Amino acid sequence: MPRLRAIPSRRSPPVAAVNSPHWTQPRALLVRDRTTIFLYALLAVWGYFNYGFGPMVALLRDEQQISRGLASLHGTAFAAGAVVGGTLTPWLVRRYGRATSMWWSVGGLGVTILGLCAVRPLPLTLGFAFGVAIAGTTLLSGIVSGLSDHQRAAAPAAISEANAAACASGAAAPIVIGATVAAGWTWRPAVAVVVALFALLAVLAWFWRVRLPDGAAAPAAIAPGDAVGPGGTGVPARSAAHRGGRLPKAYWLAFTVMSLCGSVEVSVNLWAADLLRAQAGLSPANAAAAISAVVAGMFIGRVGGGRLALRYSPTGLLLVALAVSAIGFGVFWVATAPVLGLVGLVVAGLGNGLHFPLAISLALQASDGRPDLATARAAYSLAIAFGLAPFLLGALADATSVRSAFLMVPVLLVAAALVVLRIRRGSMDGPRRLEPPVDLGVVRGGGRLLGIPSGGLS
Repeated sequence: MPRLRAIPSRRSPPVAAVNSPHWTQPRALLVRDRTTIFLYALLAVWGYFNYGFGPMVALLRDEQQISRGLASLHGTAFAAGAVVGGTLTPWLVRRYGRATSMWWSVGGLGVTILGLCAVRPLPLTLGFAFGVAIAGTTLLSGIVSGLSDHQRAAAPAAISEANAAACASGAAAPIVIGATVAAGWTWRPAVAVVVALFALLAVLAWFWRVRLPDGAAAPAAIAPGDAVGPGGTGVPARSAAHRGGRLPKAYWLAFTVMSLCGSVEVSVNLWAADLLRAQAGLSPANAAAAISAVVAGMFIGRVGGGRLALRYSPTGLLLVALAVSAIGFGVFWVATAPVLGLVGLVVAGLGNGLHFPLAISLALQASDGRPDLATARAAYSLAIAFGLAPFLLGALADATSVRSAFLMVPVLLVAAALVVLRIRRGSMDGPRRLEPPVDLGVVRGGGRLLGIPSGGLS
């Protein structure tokens, strides 16, 4: 292993009230070390599958010769799996530690994705979609809470960049699926490659000795005399991020925003291909590939948003993102030509790309030092998004038309904006507790950060 040059000690500036009514905040420091890049890569592979799920379901519906309503049950199964995963994840993290839980989830994803590719009957594909969601929820929770612990004040920017990586790989998924379908190979090889990518990352993690942040399980009990964790919480530093308890009301406001924004993203990703087929006359393969337009827009939005999140308030950026999404959706909805529809999807993607990173950052800020619990409960918002929105849109499309059913999207955008305005005016406007500064030093030959508190953002 080559010897690494030590990084000079730097101190991340305190960040005041990222959810305040002001539009700017002190600039945070984002350090892209080996651990951060590896977490980005894990989310990128998961993003490839996640953004390929919609085109895959549309093509699977043709194979199974079922209605849109029945096909949308794959989203419902995914949602149910997310609920189970969100319920199990806090216990898994407390019992086995975050890193072990994440590696078990990677293995579970390999098994369930291969199973999804191997079967065709509807009950079996629904079952494997359910299993994929359980493992994926645990992995996603570990990635987000790990970045939160690792980057502290720069967590919103890091989460945005991680999701940009997911969009970059996700933009390729519909194109690859469309290409394999056009070649007569079906969608299965394009999805099964996810398993190989996870295996490659596991090998690289072992070779590079990547250490995931806060990987140890929490102690079974905490005595009153134990050393306090970051910010004087009264919880040992090593277990602060893992402790349970009730999340505050402010968290559930951010949770509502995640649910509404997730419903917008899932609805567009799952059913935009159908609208392009019905309204713009695209073939099934081309319509599946065209979903890359919205994912490309999300990638651009998250790359740019990652930089903006270092300087501007998440609530202010989120309001702007919701407005951009509404404009792009309007262009897409009225388009009858493929080019105009693609332009609308790109613009909508610019806004959609910032929804989840900013909303989950607000949730972590309101979690009272419980990033693992907060991200696990955030899985319920994904369950609502995957389970309710696609099924409702699919049922409306069967009863009326895909175009009419899509009017549900602007309603969701307006509702999300109202909740964000409530967050800016309400209880989340108080200043955030400041964590002690951290010296960022690199261990020789290991690439591990020193002195990072495990309490996360609060």
